[in-house]
Amino acid sequence: MSGSKNGITYADAGVDIDAGNALVERIKPAAKRTSRPGVMSGLGGFGALFDLKGAGYNDPILVAATDGVGTKLRIAIDTGVVEGVGIDLVAMCVNDLVCQGAEPLFFLDYFATGKLETDTAVRIIEGIASGCEQSGCALIGGETAEMPGMYPAGDFDLAGFAVGAMERGSDLPSGVAEGDVLLGLASDGVHSNGYSLVRRIVEMSGLGWEDKAPFSSRALGAALLTPTRLYVQPVLQAVRAGGVHALAHITGGGLTENLPRVLPEGMGATIDLDAWELPGVFQWLAQVGGMEQSEMLKTFNCGIGMIVVCAADQADALSALLTEAGETVARIGTVGAGEGVRYTGTLL
Repeated sequence: MSGSKNGITYADAGVDIDAGNALVERIKPAAKRTSRPGVMSGLGGFGALFDLKGAGYNDPILVAATDGVGTKLRIAIDTGVVEGVGIDLVAMCVNDLVCQGAEPLFFLDYFATGKLETDTAVRIIEGIASGCEQSGCALIGGETAEMPGMYPAGDFDLAGFAVGAMERGSDLPSGVAEGDVLLGLASDGVHSNGYSLVRRIVEMSGLGWEDKAPFSSRALGAALLTPTRLYVQPVLQAVRAGGVHALAHITGGGLTENLPRVLPEGMGATIDLDAWELPGVFQWLAQVGGMEQSEMLKTFNCGIGMIVVCAADQADALSALLTEAGETVARIGTVGAGEGVRYTGTLL
């Protein structure tokens, strides 16, 4: 019996291996730009190697963090403005790492979609590489998953995983005491939390993504896609200068929920809401959504993306250092006895 078979292929099932290989080749230059001391292998292997001694550590403790971008991705997908969500992905991981006192060392990403659109994927991963460069963190691996039937056309999902290190005994928080000063570092907008509510408020407003944002000169979608600020390099400078007792990344849960995470039992904080001006995007969200001040403070960063808890006698010097490093710094409160966060002044 003879004859030829025209059998089904993986491509017929919706998975294009050649497109995946082409993507790897296109992103190799971006990944190479993020190389740093300690990197031992490039993209393409079954695993990524990193040498802690090569990175300069003698007695290191590893710190790991993983996160995603949440429903902010929906706006990126709907508008086609996808470059910034890669930065968001990195920021959500490395800003958490630095709160433990760790220096981010390397990053891996997971990109999943129904059908791989190489140009879109390259734009996203270029953003991831940019975030890694800004953080001194190497992009040393990842996974691109093409999964037909799992995602509608054009949709994708992102997840990230970062590993950092610190010398033993240098972990944060450490030494937090009554009278410590809270330095608030300005955010660049909504960052990457609360977007299910943001999208609901946009629906209430009746505006489209291409309409001019009421709080910006840009289109609404583009303005809301402003990437999460990367605090890693300035904050590490502050930690190395001395006097930093704790760091709080203001993500989901806002000021109300995140600051207490780094305060010892029996200690709370007082925050003066008059110490900074609420950015326009949050004023607009509060107005259109009819949100109460307490709800704003436990949902959004409200203009403060990172809090530095420091010794009172070092506060001025650290504020100057952080300002010189490019941060907008406000002295927003103090640590005291009690639990949780107490607010004075008015946000709205």
